[in-house]
Amino acid sequence: MLATLPLPFYFLIGGLLSIFMPKGVIKSSFVCLVPVLALIALLNGTWEEGFKVQFLDLELNFMRVDKLSTVFGIIFCIAAFLGNVFAFHLRESTQPFVALIYAGAAIGAVFAGDLITLFVYWELTAISSVFLIWARKTEGAYHSGMRYLIIQVLSGVILLFGVALFYFETGSISFVKMQLDSLATALIFIAFGIKCAFPFMHNWLQDSYPSATITGTVILSAFTTKLAVYALARGFPGTELLIYIGAAMTVFPIFFAEVENDLRKVLAYSLNNQLGFMVVGIGVGTELALNGTAAHAFSHILYKALLFMSVGAVLFRTGTSRASELGGLYRTMPLTAIFCLIGAASISAFPLFSGFVSKSLIMSGAGKEHYQFIWLILVFASAGVLSHSGIKVPYFTFFHHDSGKRPNEAPTHMLLAMGFTAILCIYIGIFPNNLYAIMPYQVKYEPYTFEHILTQLQLLCFAILAFYILSKLKQLPSETRSINLDFDWTYRKLLPSIISKLLSIIASIEQKGLRGFNKSSRLFVEKVYQVSGPEGVMTRILTSGTMVLFIAIVLLIVLAIILF
Repeated sequence: MLATLPLPFYFLIGGLLSIFMPKGVIKSSFVCLVPVLALIALLNGTWEEGFKVQFLDLELNFMRVDKLSTVFGIIFCIAAFLGNVFAFHLRESTQPFVALIYAGAAIGAVFAGDLITLFVYWELTAISSVFLIWARKTEGAYHSGMRYLIIQVLSGVILLFGVALFYFETGSISFVKMQLDSLATALIFIAFGIKCAFPFMHNWLQDSYPSATITGTVILSAFTTKLAVYALARGFPGTELLIYIGAAMTVFPIFFAEVENDLRKVLAYSLNNQLGFMVVGIGVGTELALNGTAAHAFSHILYKALLFMSVGAVLFRTGTSRASELGGLYRTMPLTAIFCLIGAASISAFPLFSGFVSKSLIMSGAGKEHYQFIWLILVFASAGVLSHSGIKVPYFTFFHHDSGKRPNEAPTHMLLAMGFTAILCIYIGIFPNNLYAIMPYQVKYEPYTFEHILTQLQLLCFAILAFYILSKLKQLPSETRSINLDFDWTYRKLLPSIISKLLSIIASIEQKGLRGFNKSSRLFVEKVYQVSGPEGVMTRILTSGTMVLFIAIVLLIVLAIILF
C-alpha cells in the first residue's frame, strides 16, 4: 500500500498527523522521519504506470516517474530531512506542519504528469511557504510575506490561464516539452520565470527569504526556485532565450551582493546567481547541459542550505546577520566556521567540492555548443560568486575585525544538520560519478582533467588575490548599515507613490466637483424659489385657479404618455 501511495502524500499526511502530536522531541523526531520514509519509498516504489485519476474528461497523473523527476525528488527528500533536523529545537506546531506541507507540494509538482496537477501543487507551495515567513512574527516579515504571497499566487494565476489556453489549442494537459510559439506557452513560460526569479521578477526572493525565520530560510532556499528550474527543464529545454536570461541572472546579483550588509541577503543574491547557471544549461538543451542543470540543482540545494544554516546559527546565537555587526566568531563557534567554509568552497567550485563537479557540466555544455561569449560570462560570474559568497560571508562573519561577541557554539542538532550537509558536499566533490549515475542522461564526463583543474584554480586564485589587494587598499565596499535598492524600489516606493498621487488627484477632483455641484444646486433652488415662491414672479402674475388648471394639464399629458 505504502509503495504505491503517491510520494507527496507521505508529506501531506505526515504534516496533518504532526498537528496532533505533543510538542517536543516526539514531534520533531516524527517530522524528521517523514522525508526518510518518503526517500525509501521513492527508491523502492513501483509507479511505472503512474498514479492516474479520472477527473471529468481529463486524466490526471500524480506520479510520472522518470530520471529527471527522480533526481529532484531525491534531493527534495534529503533537503526536507536536513531542514527539519536543523529545526529540531522548535516547540511549536506551525513551522513543522508547514515545512512538511511545503516539501510535499514541491515534490508533488515534480512528479506531476499533467499541467492541472502541476498547477494545484504550484499554488500549494505558495500558500504553505508564506507561513515560514510570517512565523517570524514581525511587522517586516508580515509585509514581506504579503508581497511574496501576491507574487507567488500571481505566478499560479498566469500558469492557470496558460494551461487553459494550451488545452483549448491542443486538447491536451500533458506536461511535456513545449515550444515558445503561442500565447498559451508564453504565459506558462512567464509563470515559470516568476518562480525562477528571472531578472525584473527576482526581488521577491531577496525580500522574503531573509525575512523568514532562521529555520524557514533554510527550507525556503531548497524548494521554490528549484521547482521552477525543474519545470523549465521539463517544459522548455533547448529554448535559446533561456541562455541569455540565465547569463543575465549570473551577473547582475554580483554587484548587489558585494554592497549588501545583511549576509542572508547576500546569500539570496548568490542564489539568483546560481540559478542563472541552471537556466543557461536548460537553454543550451543538450544532454550534457541538462545533466549539468540537474546536477547543479542537486549540489546547490546542499551547499546553499549549508551556508544558510551557518549564517542562521550565527543569527540564532547573536541575534544579527549583518556583516557590520559580526566578526571574530571563529573563537567561540569554530565548528560553524568550518562548515561555513565548506559551503563557501562548494559554491565557489573549488576542486574536491560539489560545486566543481556540477557547474563544470554546464560550462562545458555551453562551450561545446560554441557559446563562447556566454562561457566567458559564466567564468566572470564564477569569480564573482567566490568574492561575495565564497569569501565575504565567512570572512566578515568569522575572521574580520573582532566584534566583541562571544556566543556559544551552535546547538547540537544544528551542528549535526550542518555536518551531514558538509559531508555530502565533500562526498559529491570527491566521488562525482555517484551523482552522475542518477542524472537524466547517460553522458560520460570527467571533471578532474588537468586543464579543467588548472583553469579553475587560476580563476579562484585570481579572485582571492583581487579580494586581498582591494582589502589592503581599503577599496572593498564598506560593511555599514545601509539600504540596498534593487528593482523592488519600483513596487516598494515608486508605484505606491504614483498610486497615492493619483488617488489624491482623484479625491481633489471629486471634492471640487462636489463643491461645484452643491453650489450649482443651491443657486438653482434659490432661483426657483425666487420665481415660484410666496413672493415670486409666478405668484404675482398667476391666480390659484390658473395654477390648478396648469397642473391638471401637465398630469393629463403624463397620463397620456404612459397609456399610449
